Amino acid sequence: MRLPQARLDQVLDRFHEVEARMGAASDGAEIVRLSKEHAELKPVADAVQGLARARAEMADLEAMQDDPELAAMAADELEALETRLPDLEREVALLLAPRDADENASAVLEVRAGTGGDEAALFAGDLFRMYSRYAQARGWRVEIDSISEGEVGGYKEIVATVTGEGVFGRLKFESGVHRVQRVPATEAGGRIHTSAATVAVLPEVEDVEIEIRDQDLRIDTYRSSGAGGQHVNKTDSAVRITHLPTGIVVTSSEKSQHVNRDKAMKNLRVRLYDMQRQARDSARSDARKSQVGSGDRSERIRTYNFPQGRVTDHRIGLTLHSLPQILEGDLDPMLDALIAEDQAARLADLEAEFA
Repeated sequence: MRLPQARLDQVLDRFHEVEARMGAASDGAEIVRLSKEHAELKPVADAVQGLARARAEMADLEAMQDDPELAAMAADELEALETRLPDLEREVALLLAPRDADENASAVLEVRAGTGGDEAALFAGDLFRMYSRYAQARGWRVEIDSISEGEVGGYKEIVATVTGEGVFGRLKFESGVHRVQRVPATEAGGRIHTSAATVAVLPEVEDVEIEIRDQDLRIDTYRSSGAGGQHVNKTDSAVRITHLPTGIVVTSSEKSQHVNRDKAMKNLRVRLYDMQRQARDSARSDARKSQVGSGDRSERIRTYNFPQGRVTDHRIGLTLHSLPQILEGDLDPMLDALIAEDQAARLADLEAEFA
């Protein structure tokens, strides 16, 4: 992709403008805003400047070919630069392409058992363990917000906050219906069953203003069930908040009612923000039907087939014969393929813009 010089100049002009304004700003809020924009623009500006240097070097080498004494050396260096230049242009193009503003955010991870009864709850447990091990490998922190255990193991529902750099950007394509095909531990006849669990990954954004009016909330306290010992079972410490205009219900079931209220309100803000995101994503996907992450959480996105030891992602048609490793948290091969597909679509959008 040949990026227009005017677009590259525009990036550098804005970067230098932000730097100049940072030096002159005295208002604290403006300094914070400018610092954030500067941090976002710097890798783009660095890449653009690197590309500019490479293009200038190419022009110099092409001119040197007219000199008999330098022509051979210039030809070798020019060949190497011509090989490297497309990678530089692709790097800049990806940085310029429309990107998710929440890419670097932490996330709220929800895993719920779907069709399949006890086996679905066990599968939900397997999925949550998979994500937990992946998070551990990347140095992210997983904190459980609410939990409802299955009768024979696993989870009917589990909600957790995953904190770290770039969590949402890595996990956002996991939202959807995950299907498992295997012989359940609860099945005496050895028949293969199909069960499902639903995964939702929502960005946790700290500095987004979401208006929540007190009159729009119904707050209930109740006694937690399940693990937690005598304290949980004997006190009305769990909190359930219902947002009346949208019908969204959030819960938290720690020992402290105060902590539960704070956690539930945080999760409510996450869900209300996610509703806004889904509306934007829906509008964008109307124009780009090939979008990997459509935001439709009723979509069946992946099948885990135990008899054949394979995992298939239906959105990009990728099958990996490494099911045990994936369930142990080795998700990068799958996630990298999904991210690459999304990058290709974003580059296509950018190319159409420049056409």
